Amino acid sequence: MWRGLLQKGTACLLQVVDPKFLHHRHFSSLCLRLVTQRLTHKPPEAPRHVLWLRSIGYLFSERGTRAYKKDAKSTVEFPVSPITVTEIKQYLRSKEIPFHDGYSCLHIPSIFSSPSDRKENLSLFIDKTTGQFLCKDTLVEGSWEDLQDCLEVMQKEEQDSLSPHVLLGYPESVEEQEERERELREVQRIWSSSVPLTDLPEDEAQLIKTMFQITKISNATLKKFGVRLFKPTKSLVFPWFGGPDSSLKGVKLLSAQNTGTDQVIYNEATVPKSTCYYNLFGLPLVGRLDSEVVLTGQELDTLAVSQATGLPSVALPRGVSCLPPILLPYLEQFKRVTLWLGGDIRSWEASKIFSRKLGLRRCSLVRPGENRPSPMEALAQGMNLSRVVKASIPAAHKSIVSFKQLREDVYGELVNTDQVAGVKWTRFPELNRILKGHRKGELTVFTGPTGSGKTTFISELALDLCMQGVNTLWGSFEINNVRLAKIMLTQFAMQRLEENLEEYDFWADKFEELPLYFMTFHGQQNIKTVLDTMQHAVYLYDINHVIIDNLQFMMGQENLSVDKFAVQDHIIGAFRKFATNSSCHVTLIIHPRKEEDDRELQTASIFGSAKASQEADNVLILQEKKLVTRPGRRSLQVTKNRFDGDVGIFPLDFIKSSLTFSAPVKGKHKLRNVQMKPENEEVIGNEVTVKTEEVKKEKPEKANKTTKTPQPLKKVEIKPSKSSDNTETKF
Repeated sequence: MWRGLLQKGTACLLQVVDPKFLHHRHFSSLCLRLVTQRLTHKPPEAPRHVLWLRSIGYLFSERGTRAYKKDAKSTVEFPVSPITVTEIKQYLRSKEIPFHDGYSCLHIPSIFSSPSDRKENLSLFIDKTTGQFLCKDTLVEGSWEDLQDCLEVMQKEEQDSLSPHVLLGYPESVEEQEERERELREVQRIWSSSVPLTDLPEDEAQLIKTMFQITKISNATLKKFGVRLFKPTKSLVFPWFGGPDSSLKGVKLLSAQNTGTDQVIYNEATVPKSTCYYNLFGLPLVGRLDSEVVLTGQELDTLAVSQATGLPSVALPRGVSCLPPILLPYLEQFKRVTLWLGGDIRSWEASKIFSRKLGLRRCSLVRPGENRPSPMEALAQGMNLSRVVKASIPAAHKSIVSFKQLREDVYGELVNTDQVAGVKWTRFPELNRILKGHRKGELTVFTGPTGSGKTTFISELALDLCMQGVNTLWGSFEINNVRLAKIMLTQFAMQRLEENLEEYDFWADKFEELPLYFMTFHGQQNIKTVLDTMQHAVYLYDINHVIIDNLQFMMGQENLSVDKFAVQDHIIGAFRKFATNSSCHVTLIIHPRKEEDDRELQTASIFGSAKASQEADNVLILQEKKLVTRPGRRSLQVTKNRFDGDVGIFPLDFIKSSLTFSAPVKGKHKLRNVQMKPENEEVIGNEVTVKTEEVKKEKPEKANKTTKTPQPLKKVEIKPSKSSDNTETKF
């Protein structure tokens, strides 16, 4: 309904408004919304077109139409025409807006505060990569197109500033308002019910510290950061204070679980949910003049660094899995950022990725190893944390390196062989035995016969990794996202939800928390558009795994005059380069060539296999043996493994009720072609069974030497056994 009204309003706008008012680019609906909400400072005499547009604003607000809202979990938003930092600078110069070229953002004066309050404060930050902006003073944020619309309206109405509420977006639905208010009440309930650790009895406080292995953390440090204990669940509570008034925005709860061994498992929970939890723990304690900060992956590590070094320290909201770009403006003031995200290889890889977002010139990294564990472990071992921070290496790399610079990395891979091998699958242990794990920066080519279940299998393979925290982006050009999400949700719940609709919300809520995203493309697509979307998703959502289903759907948009094999080689080379440069694993599904039904597929069976098999790090083939009376038997074959060279094949069983694949139980008999012999058969009622005991004891009769091939028996008489009656059965 609102779409039709908006289109009519835009059409009338093009007829009424002065042509000079329109931009050279397309007039966006965001600009229409901006001028219709009547939130700008009203001039003494508003132009005719502005008054008319404001009347449209009343129409929308009075009807109360439910707003259409895009969900970041179901789509990956990206600029229609990607913006560059050069274009942003040129536009700002054309509007005579001063700017400062920062590390990862451009700084300009905020247009959402009055000129008297603005002074020389450059509090509006524009991301150099995406063009998205954030005003730290008013918390107004939006896209580059939104900012352009604001500046155009200001110039047309001759205003010096806009109201901070101008880009709040469409009105929230009733469900969204209730959800936001419920989460806010839950945050306040948890915070008011928790108590500072300093208020606990000494023996109870010592027990809590021992449980979380923070005995070396002083009470003064815990009080300084506002850490509390939520008694009902025995969880530590880390607050999120944000906004101009430093109000409570959310909390993170950390609980400890003893596994019965020496290891302790920590479980995290955030309110609001993780997709809306954007917090740099410890940021309110950072001074405006501080120029150095230590960035950690956990809140406990921040406590250790702050106590041991006295340096400002902040923690990422989701550990080493993600650095949301919306947090980059809060790190712009620091000339030196030391990334100490942990003591393992995964933290080291994340440090190198995050340093590209923050700016290589100012970042330094703490390498993992036995002598450089996580900050919390280092404090427990009595290490000098200040010395470790000073010994961190610059993130800026040179084109040529020596073995001296690689020596620590080589040693780290030798010590952490399991972590170097990548993330292990939980549903496919046989695949771990061959491939050893899922690693970043690799290209996997996957193929299989038509109708064998390639998409179903690869969706479960990716879901397995996604459930372990691997940020995943799906590019399904063959089937739509709704059907794909239904398949993955069924695999996630391990049951047919259409038969248990009362459980849908339960499983959907859990499925929604997974770091899973979908591209909105369907059908034939241009490779450049797909790569731009992938690059944007890697930057914005820290995607670690991209699945492209399938290659053939990207070849139809290319130049038809070029040889199709040359086009395919170009596309595969582009994906290979993207995987390496972005440190992101790309799984590419390619249909095989037409083969005989009774022949197994090989690496050479991949369509245009020369370039595909050469560039790929891993080649996986879903084999299917056709059977007449029942579904075919499937198996997964690894024909290439660049990591350590192991190849092999293992069988799969398809469970239709949950759309999942699994390895068959050991000892399960395989299907064999058994030749039935009349003399070994016994008639029981209407069934014919084989007398296996007699086969073992009696030797088979000698076949007629003159007959080379046995003739089919049209009529067989079976003599009854002694225990049976005297009747004869014929068939």
